[in-house]
Amino acid sequence: MTPRALSIAASLMLAGPVAACAHAQPASPQAATGPAIAAPSPRKADNFVATPVDPAVTALQERALHDDTAYGIVAGLTTEVGPRMDGSEAEARARDWAVPRLKSLGFSNVHVEAFTLPVWQRGTESAAVVSPYPQALRIAGLGNSAPTPVGGLTLPLVYFASLNDMLLAAPGSLKGKIVFVSNAMQPTQDGSGYGSAGKVRFDGPSEASIRGAAAIIIRSVGTDHGRGPHTGVTDFAPGVVPIPAAALSVADAENLERMVLLGKPVMLHLDLDDHQIGMRTSGNVVAEVPGTDPNAGVILIGGHLDSWDLGTGAIDDGAGIAITTAAAKLMMTGGPHRRTIRVVWFGDEETGGFGGLAYARAHGTEPHALAAESDLGADRVWRFGTKLPEDAKPVADRLAAALAPLGVVRGRGVVDGGTDVEPMLALGVAGVDLNQSALRYFDYHHTPEDTLDRIDPEQMRQNVAAWATLLAVVADAPEALTGNRH
Repeated sequence: MTPRALSIAASLMLAGPVAACAHAQPASPQAATGPAIAAPSPRKADNFVATPVDPAVTALQERALHDDTAYGIVAGLTTEVGPRMDGSEAEARARDWAVPRLKSLGFSNVHVEAFTLPVWQRGTESAAVVSPYPQALRIAGLGNSAPTPVGGLTLPLVYFASLNDMLLAAPGSLKGKIVFVSNAMQPTQDGSGYGSAGKVRFDGPSEASIRGAAAIIIRSVGTDHGRGPHTGVTDFAPGVVPIPAAALSVADAENLERMVLLGKPVMLHLDLDDHQIGMRTSGNVVAEVPGTDPNAGVILIGGHLDSWDLGTGAIDDGAGIAITTAAAKLMMTGGPHRRTIRVVWFGDEETGGFGGLAYARAHGTEPHALAAESDLGADRVWRFGTKLPEDAKPVADRLAAALAPLGVVRGRGVVDGGTDVEPMLALGVAGVDLNQSALRYFDYHHTPEDTLDRIDPEQMRQNVAAWATLLAVVADAPEALTGNRH
């Protein structure tokens, strides 16, 4: 995950009414003809508390803003390993690459914690309009898609402008049809569009199956207009028969929509050789910066090592593991600290969050002070949020003061942590979100364009500085942060 340029964040936050000219004179009270209106009270900054910033934190930020450890990690991972599908040979190689790399960076207790998960494998995939306007389409199968019969399907297309429109169709009414849903996603700084637009991918195939569809294609859940399709996982509800499911590139979806709107019946051919291949082994790679007080709780940070197969997994989520790892390494120079910092490169996030669940099963009874992850690319952090025990609120005030020089503001939303750490937050562990700008993230998310050149090294360094600030504030905080509820 990555936030956008600071100037963009600042412009969005500062936009508002234009102030009156300094020399303008107020109207005479005698001229007023309506009821008297009280002058507005001066505005106060939300949640503002005057808090000094530790000079050591400022110095740490300065080092981070000139440190390229994170870029080196993600460059190495994407170059030497590449895409890392869950349960694949490449994901295993990524773990083998990670262990010596983390040891060489100075981390302690580096090891792999294995777990098993069901694995879906992509095969050959193709789609084409057969009539009335024959042409090939760019598609990518969705994780958990069923295969088509050998030779593919050639069936009439039925078009829905949105997921809601399809949900209005009666069960069984789509029998013998290939469904096409053309939901569009808009870019937002906080990435909130993904939650709503993404439902067509998360739930659409299952709902299409319930209504009798033979297969479904969707407009990719993304904000670009290119010909690279966006893949991602879909979930079939219990008892629902999986059907072939694929995403069209946004450009091809728009083209197909234009064909449909010309009014002639559209016949489509779809061929997917995608399969479930059973249970396979994955694993979380764990590394630590040891603390001095075991009772103070572990600070859990990280991202996910797995990726989809279309790109090289640079922004999703090579960047996240690189940013958090580089921040933790910077903490070694000022240690030892009170709390242990545990960096985890989670083995599965993309196909069900099995890595986070495995971590919670293995470590859920241990005291944890905090859990946080980075998984939105490498653009600037622009906002943070906290979920802390009531008597630890001063930690958030110190964090707000320390992050301000980096252009990071305090948010008021709910902290969700992210898929990898959600199981620990559900146990009552405190959480912090460092929100990156998502204005361009979903142009490349789950596409062939998820490559190293999408990362801006300067913005990545700002991320590392923000994460190092979080660690510095929390690692030696005197407040009690452990909050596991079992």
